[in-house]
Amino acid sequence: MSMNNLGIVRRRIERADPAAVEQLSRFGVATIHEAMGRVGLMKPTIRPIYQGAHVCGTAVTVLLQPGDNWMLHVAAEQLRDGDVVVAACTTDSEDGYFGDLLATSFRARGGRGLIIDGGVRDVKDLTAMQFPVFSRAINARGTVKATLGSVNIPVVCAGALVNPGDVVIADDDGVVVVPAAIARQAADAAAAREANEADKRKRLAAGELGLDMYRMREPLEKAGLKYID
Repeated sequence: MSMNNLGIVRRRIERADPAAVEQLSRFGVATIHEAMGRVGLMKPTIRPIYQGAHVCGTAVTVLLQPGDNWMLHVAAEQLRDGDVVVAACTTDSEDGYFGDLLATSFRARGGRGLIIDGGVRDVKDLTAMQFPVFSRAINARGTVKATLGSVNIPVVCAGALVNPGDVVIADDDGVVVVPAAIARQAADAAAAREANEADKRKRLAAGELGLDMYRMREPLEKAGLKYID
């Protein structure tokens, strides 16, 4: 990690088109991931802290130092309505970087949620607030405020590249990142996929088999599948 990336706060970022963000918010992570050509997923170690948590918004990115949450406080000032904080760390760390006080601050500034490749705490309070948090760990161990990271630089969070202003969608299935430049196309592709799935769901509910709907019988036979009575 170049030291040039540390100690920087970019105040002006290009956020994805709000209409595209709103459209993407209607779809699940799996649908968007598939519609984009199976890209953009964070590692499945990032999980919601409560069932049913869901968030869609534009990324304000944070690069944290291990065991140090200073930059989350710095990031709060940069939030606009509809933003989601996406926090990566310079090295592996599962300390409890975030709790209900920071969530209260983020929400007051328009923040919609947090995705963090690290730990969080105060889960009972965050759940009661219904503040969507997706993290690698839940950990009561606190952090210090001593070493500079950065805000609004490109980060790799749980294996996914996130640029400031990208669209981040998270639900029970995981977290997917949609680059701001293709947000509209991704939303259109997700809508088309959803319509296609609605038709398939209707046919499957009527008792039709995937074997027939997807024309699997012939390739299964060619692959050597044998039925024995």
